[in-house]
Amino acid sequence: MEKHSFEGKILIVGFGSIGQGALPLLLRHFTVTPDRITIVTADTRGEDVAREYGVRFIIDPLLPHNHQDIILSHIGPGDFLLNVSVDVSSAALIEHCQRHNILYLDTCIEPWAGTYTDAALSISDRSNYALREKVLKLRSLALPGERPTAVLAHGANPGLVSHFVKQALLNIAADTGKKNEIPATREGWAQLARELGIKVIHIAERDTQESVQPKKIGEFVNTWSIDGFHSESSQPSEMGWGTHEKRLPPDGHEHDFGCGAAIYLDQPSFLTKARSWTPIAGAQHGWIVTHHESISIADYLSLREDGKVVYRPTVHYAYRPCDGAVLSLEELAENNDVLQKEQRLIGADILPGGVDELGVLLMGHEKNAYWYGSRLSIDEARAAAPHNNATGLQVTASIIGAMVWAIRNPRRGLVDADEIDHQLLMSVARPYLGEILGVYTDWTPIEGRGILFPEHFDASDPWQFENFRVS
Repeated sequence: MEKHSFEGKILIVGFGSIGQGALPLLLRHFTVTPDRITIVTADTRGEDVAREYGVRFIIDPLLPHNHQDIILSHIGPGDFLLNVSVDVSSAALIEHCQRHNILYLDTCIEPWAGTYTDAALSISDRSNYALREKVLKLRSLALPGERPTAVLAHGANPGLVSHFVKQALLNIAADTGKKNEIPATREGWAQLARELGIKVIHIAERDTQESVQPKKIGEFVNTWSIDGFHSESSQPSEMGWGTHEKRLPPDGHEHDFGCGAAIYLDQPSFLTKARSWTPIAGAQHGWIVTHHESISIADYLSLREDGKVVYRPTVHYAYRPCDGAVLSLEELAENNDVLQKEQRLIGADILPGGVDELGVLLMGHEKNAYWYGSRLSIDEARAAAPHNNATGLQVTASIIGAMVWAIRNPRRGLVDADEIDHQLLMSVARPYLGEILGVYTDWTPIEGRGILFPEHFDASDPWQFENFRVS
């Protein structure tokens, strides 16, 4: 297995399930020794894993008043900050790294604690759209010379799925006899999506992993971060908004600032579901949880003529988590977003045979709909890397791939996943992703509708958002 050269130090901020899963892969894939890695986190989670690998573990929560001093005490120019924390402002860390020539990567854009539920902020200002726009403004910082690379929101999703979209576009082009040269520009990718007729993209995921111990009443169970999942579920449901859409949802709103690629709904993500499809389940209902990639993919695939957007697909998450998390979300909603007092992250207790099927569902083209992505079992994940389950390994493999790209391209400034070489990323992550498959389906969101009960839907265009949304 190739070792990638990196002579600097690495600071890991946060050390939940993703940080713990990433550590052994960092040591496996980079020429970095344990004495050059430091973990700074807010609690004792993962301390035993850090000790197992001989890595320094420090409990010192990053806060608005101390984060710069803490970072400077551990790393400097030419080093790498890997941010896998919650409740720590990505914008603050990125600005510090930009000013001090430090490479940076996070798996989602986070604000300081309390922002997601701050009633003094508008719904728009609590959105992922707003968080992304705030960070992108850092591109205009007045700094001398070329900027150090900062990779924004690059885990599995957001992150890996942006590369799935590119490969899926190339596959559909090849299968329909279209020109399928790899586009060299952002506009080239958007033009390809338009020529193929892509109207809607779901990040369509199904997690069938389950614990030996069923979820109890009053307990939140998940296969990855509970803090992170709760936070994003409490934000407004968001989606990239396509040019084919005839009308906004009754509770939908555009933002009055920024790129204009997305809208938000007047309700939290944990109350919002959509009809979708994955190979392992077929038709399914998934939550439209707000995610960075819903905005970045829609923005990246936008075509403009004379300053006006003439093409953009609708893009959003359609997530069916593990059964324990499904019950946990339902209970969270029943209690008006009051998080359960007991929380359990399942990992070692996951039964054999479960999988996380994570991919992108591209719809509206000549062959109707195409799902492309990773089907990774818990058994494969355990064999491939310690301290990972199927959900976590899709994230940590993507982190390693993006870090390789950043180290090879250290002067690119702030970049979304969509702006990274998808072939390089996939070449690094691919060994950890289980079965990579592409499947065409005749499914549409209006299939079988209106037979038993009267129901309003747009039969003239199955790809309208109102047809996907579960009332």
